[in-house]
Amino acid sequence: MTPWNLLALAPLPEDALRGLMAPLGDRVDVRVPASRDRAALLAALPDAEIVVGDWTAELALDAEAVAAAPRLAFVQQPSVGVDGHDLAALAAAGVPLANTAGVSATAVAEWCVAATLALVRRLADADAAVRAGGWPQQSLQPGELNGRRVGIVGFGPIGAACARLFRAFGCEVSYWTRTPRDEPGHLDLETLVSSSDVLVVVVALADETRGVIDARRMKPGALLVNAARGGVVDQEALAAALRDGRLGGAALDVFETEPPAADDPLRELPGVLLSPHVAGVTAGSTGRLLETVLANLAAALDGRPVTNVLNGVSPAVRRRPGRSLSV
Repeated sequence: MTPWNLLALAPLPEDALRGLMAPLGDRVDVRVPASRDRAALLAALPDAEIVVGDWTAELALDAEAVAAAPRLAFVQQPSVGVDGHDLAALAAAGVPLANTAGVSATAVAEWCVAATLALVRRLADADAAVRAGGWPQQSLQPGELNGRRVGIVGFGPIGAACARLFRAFGCEVSYWTRTPRDEPGHLDLETLVSSSDVLVVVVALADETRGVIDARRMKPGALLVNAARGGVVDQEALAAALRDGRLGGAALDVFETEPPAADDPLRELPGVLLSPHVAGVTAGSTGRLLETVLANLAAALDGRPVTNVLNGVSPAVRRRPGRSLSV
């Protein structure tokens, strides 16, 4: 059988990408764009049958890109987020798009708990004081996590993992999600935001969730922990709430612009823990991600249904000689 043309868009060296795809053997011909820009992406798409996406969203499949790929049969995104991809355009073209749901749930949930503990126990402040020669045993006055009301925005695999961990610390956990769940503790979003001592944001970025968290509506003294996407939280409102002393602190693994600009006020405000979008990056999660990607690609090549399809298209991947479609 003629090898499938697999276009790999991840920001890794070509040799590394070929090595990662090696378990698929000679059933795929792995290619990469000539350069990491839009022109090279569009030039590489006409022959692409399978696309393994770019987790940075720098090279994404919008409607124009989908229209440039008449042979495209399957898109496998090597991340949970699918930022930049036009799911409707892919669906109209009959192309299933799958993500790697669940592979980073444990890692992100652990980061959320660790970040919350760091804020509550004022670990960064204590470290800075001791390094500067201080010994603030009496003045630091850290708190405890036990007994706090934790609100979780988003209740997919990550949100559910967060709930289990926070409950283990003796927290009262509630949540809001766009998809109904049988899990007890659901609250409407406004109530969740205004009543939580700790607000943990792990919901996917979509049109209906962009800017949905306004820190000025949070409970005075509350903590905000964002491991979703920067666009879910109104960052100007967050900076204002921190500057005014309304919030007790914030832990951010994600930002509207990554990395944040040099003059971003969140870099300078006290009580803010900053992290470079690594909550879900561990050896374990990376291994699970690779296993999931390769298993789905092998299923596609074998004619078996793929998993974690997000755009409502049949999970049965079918090779096509080309198509004529206006997207």
